[in-house]
Amino acid sequence: MAEQIETRDEVSAEEEVRALVERSRAAQQQIEHYTQEQVDELIRAMVWSVAKPGVAEEIAQFTVDETQLGNYDGKFLKIQRKTRATLMDIIDDKSVGILEEDKERAIVKIAKPMGVIGALAPSTNPEATPVIKAIHAVKGRNSIIVAPHPRAKLTNKKICDLMREALVKCGAPADLVIGIESPSLDTTNELMRQCDRVLATGGGAMVTAAYSSGTPALGVGVGNAVITVDETADLDDAAEKIRISKTLDLAASCSADNSVVLVEEIYDDMMAKLQAKGGYLVSAEEKTALQKTMWDDEGHLNTAIVAQPAEKLAAMAGLQVPEGTQFYIVPEDGYGADHPFSGEKLSVVMALYRARDIDHAIQLTNQIQSYQGEGHSCGIYSNSDENIMKLANVTKTSRVMVNQPQAASNSGNLWNGMRQTFSLGCGSWGGNGTNNNISWRDLINETWVSKPLDTPKELLSDEELFGDVMDKLG
Repeated sequence: MAEQIETRDEVSAEEEVRALVERSRAAQQQIEHYTQEQVDELIRAMVWSVAKPGVAEEIAQFTVDETQLGNYDGKFLKIQRKTRATLMDIIDDKSVGILEEDKERAIVKIAKPMGVIGALAPSTNPEATPVIKAIHAVKGRNSIIVAPHPRAKLTNKKICDLMREALVKCGAPADLVIGIESPSLDTTNELMRQCDRVLATGGGAMVTAAYSSGTPALGVGVGNAVITVDETADLDDAAEKIRISKTLDLAASCSADNSVVLVEEIYDDMMAKLQAKGGYLVSAEEKTALQKTMWDDEGHLNTAIVAQPAEKLAAMAGLQVPEGTQFYIVPEDGYGADHPFSGEKLSVVMALYRARDIDHAIQLTNQIQSYQGEGHSCGIYSNSDENIMKLANVTKTSRVMVNQPQAASNSGNLWNGMRQTFSLGCGSWGGNGTNNNISWRDLINETWVSKPLDTPKELLSDEELFGDVMDKLG
């Protein structure tokens, strides 16, 4: 009987998603030949519908109330500012027709839509993720179906409904954006199986499922940012930016500073500055209590501590901390499963390491990220280009943020040139197919038109092509 019920549930999910995909595909076909101006009007309307004054505030509070994750200020920044910045980042991009013309190679590249994008949205960033993924999809003349985490299903519906209304007012079909209103593991798996491209942002298990769905997928790896402060850094600036990054939306982002490495020369000074910014240095006994609160005996992170305020963590762990504590500093010297603080924590808790010099700091970064977070991001506070480039060249990472708050920067911000997104590819290091900050360009097909060269290339002589290799190999 149990097997029969399970089969009926699976069939029901399959049929439900098939109906959604059919609606989505019909909508996409209606804009398949839209002009650039028409497409750009749609994405402007989609962002304005959720980010305009009054609405952004309402969404921010609604998100916190439903998910009980993060805080109002962080949610408001994401829905009001991050969505605008993402729109600004792509609005002048040409995404319709001829994208590039390489006259030297006689090649023309033409943009074509993929079709139906199946997007997964996490509970930690449910306010802006559907918007950012949706405008990237529509910029490429696709439609999108968003599968939210069950903990954020009402937030997702609210946001998708606002975008749908905006689309209709612009003369486009509402079904360019569809939110799954009763999310489940079955419906999410079916969406990934039936759509044309999966855009997965979420936990490691869900990203793995996306890659196993049989549909081309863009997934992201685990975040576990390691931040180095060297002897040339502006320590006051570094301390404030680490505080900003560690406490933004109560560390709901996987890009929040999980470990900070201080070189010996500035260790004591920087430690004092971090404490002055609201960091609480835990004792050995408090570290043990915090660890027991944050992980179970099998090493699984306690979801009850995710994106919660410092005072709540203190109450859960039985810590007595001073008023004004914003984040916890946990001294650490190891890495791996036996040292859980070296991994991703999704909380206002950071591990702190002491390094002899920049070379030791780089070694620690690679060791920590060999456990979790390889390929995602790291950062450095430094005024030495030599140290910056040494770290960039030796670490296995897709992004190195220099003198910037990591959580607010690696996905793009107004103070840098990174592509605006909430989907960060981690390359082969993180088991992903791309290192990109994923945007609309990752959600289109491209047709390459190749014409004969005016003057055909001539094959080089063996002497020019092989050089000294011929003498060495005989």
